[in-house]
Amino acid sequence: MKISIAGTGYVGLVTGACFAETGLNVTCVDTNSNKIEKLKQGIIPIYEPGLDILVEKNMANGKLHFTTSLADSLEDVRVVFIAVGTPSGEDGSADLQYVLNVAAEIGVHMNDYLVVVNKSTVPIGTAERVKEVISKELLKRGVDIPFDVASNPEFLKEGAAISDFLKPERIIIGTDSEEAEKLMRRLYKPFLLNGHPIIFMDITSAELTKYAANAMLATRISFMNDIANLCEIVGADVNMVRHGIGSDSRIGNKFIYPGIGYGGSCFPKDVKALIKSSRDLGYALKVIEAVEKVNDNQKSTMFNKINDYFNGHLKGKCIAIWGLSFKPNTDDVREAPPLVIISKLLEAGAVVKAHDPVAMDEAKKIIGDSIEYAPDPYSATDGCDALVLATEWREFRVLNFGQLNKRMKGKVIFDGRNIYEPEEMREEGYNYISVGRKPIIL
Repeated sequence: MKISIAGTGYVGLVTGACFAETGLNVTCVDTNSNKIEKLKQGIIPIYEPGLDILVEKNMANGKLHFTTSLADSLEDVRVVFIAVGTPSGEDGSADLQYVLNVAAEIGVHMNDYLVVVNKSTVPIGTAERVKEVISKELLKRGVDIPFDVASNPEFLKEGAAISDFLKPERIIIGTDSEEAEKLMRRLYKPFLLNGHPIIFMDITSAELTKYAANAMLATRISFMNDIANLCEIVGADVNMVRHGIGSDSRIGNKFIYPGIGYGGSCFPKDVKALIKSSRDLGYALKVIEAVEKVNDNQKSTMFNKINDYFNGHLKGKCIAIWGLSFKPNTDDVREAPPLVIISKLLEAGAVVKAHDPVAMDEAKKIIGDSIEYAPDPYSATDGCDALVLATEWREFRVLNFGQLNKRMKGKVIFDGRNIYEPEEMREEGYNYISVGRKPIIL
């Protein structure tokens, strides 16, 4: 079975490589010729553990192909995925121009029955718009070629995307066509053999399921950050509170870790789009709107703590930042809280030195040479007045106090992810300020 995937970004490339791994013949399409040429050479444009191995392996065995021509990729194909970006517009709505451009091109070039699958995260009603655009192009051509549109939202965690795709907790497919359902079952049969559930539903419900899932996870994060802020006021320990509520089976312990806010390519964009879509329908999602507001505020809390510690005198202070990506195991810095902290530090006149295992090149595209990029964690602390742990990479979890003592000028650590133990900081003679816990001030 041959399939085509329009888009070689995070979702498209992972989807293509993983489907090829199951034995399908996959062609990934992108309008960016430079990206396609690099992919043909095995150069992966994103950092995702294990993705390079899958791409190289399936290119070598002839199962994975790359092209700039959507028309050529549709030959003998029954299913084509749309997996292009849907960035936030200025009003928070999802920008569908890339999705609809692909739909139009499909309508121009298709010659036989197709199932057109929205893999991109799209608002309610997008399937109908895709259907309208394809139908319009077919009408221009004066041809009557049958097709169906389906929704198949992705649920991939950056840093664990390969495992998430190959061992999914669930597969969601929205369709109103028996033929489309039949083809999608066949497509996902390798996953069903391992007992992974596939859930069929109407298209509108499938479109909303993606947004609802991300909004729920974002809600848990913002809720815990709100509780953490209250803990600091009353003198409670958020780790104890988290353990107490997480032991309740109705709540569980996932996504209730306090920190400096959520970021990345999904949660911020999808929460905004869900709020905007709902507002356009005349209904305010008040809980979700509060989630976004809490998160926006949370991104500033660590800077406020740094500023307070230095009594508002940050000009000329040297601050080391460990971590630039929004989470570990990815080079994604979109909406990353560390960049908000850095921006505020620079505005206050501080000097910033930073290290991240993989995200420094991506960060540099956004903040340029306004900071110093260190080749390793400890060289980032040379002569610094403070260290800020912003992303919980494994490399940062055990501190070498011998190195810190020799390199740092100040003795204070700001822990935005609560990965260090306060008592250890006290024993080592460091002031320690974290999230939702009493600060250690010696």
